[in-house]
Amino acid sequence: MIYSRITGTGSYLPEKTLTNFDLEKLVETSHDWIMTRSGIAERHIAADSEMASDLAFHASLKAIEAAAINPQEVDLIIVATTSPDMPFPSTACILQDKLGIKSGGAAFDIQAVCGGFVYALNIADMYIRSGQARTALVVGAEVLSRMVDWRDRTTCVLFGDGAGAVILRASEQPGVIAAKLHADGSYRNMLKASPTIEMDGKGVFKFAVNALSDVVEELLASQNLQGSDIDWLVPHQANIRIIEATAKKLGLGMNNVVVTVAGHGNTSSASIPLALDTAVRDGRIKPGQKVLIEAIGGGFTWGAALINW
Repeated sequence: MIYSRITGTGSYLPEKTLTNFDLEKLVETSHDWIMTRSGIAERHIAADSEMASDLAFHASLKAIEAAAINPQEVDLIIVATTSPDMPFPSTACILQDKLGIKSGGAAFDIQAVCGGFVYALNIADMYIRSGQARTALVVGAEVLSRMVDWRDRTTCVLFGDGAGAVILRASEQPGVIAAKLHADGSYRNMLKASPTIEMDGKGVFKFAVNALSDVVEELLASQNLQGSDIDWLVPHQANIRIIEATAKKLGLGMNNVVVTVAGHGNTSSASIPLALDTAVRDGRIKPGQKVLIEAIGGGFTWGAALINW
């Protein structure tokens, strides 16, 4: 039987940072107010010349290097983004060209906002399990700073730019064990961009905590597992209060949760692969451990995946 395994991770954050103290000069807010409500200290902002594909390019190079593969082995590219370079061609096709990949494999974007990476990983896993691909590059890349209303103090403090990537390869040993994905478009007005980001913060918080804990419990039950069987929870890095509340509902201590939100804010589809890469490179996530990822985004879209590292 064919499975898929993550064999390399990579991430990239733009050079420019915008701290809470910088934001104090732009809107009526404070470092303490932002930290208390979100846990975010700073966020990275793409340069005017940087597009989502540029951020994805740098993260992908690191993932390819970590996986020790030739880029030409990549026969599937999926980019999760809600801030593509342009309506078409896809950011994935642009990324394929920038990486110089000539394998002719499929390349496409998906749009599930903050849930995008979980969706993309599940799709790539199914491609590999069905034999349609053997080496997939899965990327989350965002330049959300261009969708932010910098006069809206309730949202402008939350979002940042960045990219994360993983290489997923065919294997005889289980890597991605299972995933559960959901959506409910009746909540579409609670978190949207038209054209700038608008959010019902309290409504999103309440829905997110319940939906995330429910989908994780659903996923674990499908594998006859409990929260105590999980070595690491790598959640979407949106808000420290949502992360803490979700971990508490699942009975997981924060020592088993990877948290990177302070350094980059909510980077939407990029946040999980950014956090994964951080925890892999600093040695927290080790081979043989069980890793659970989960996210929720506008739509609402939400989901979780269980991974053998």
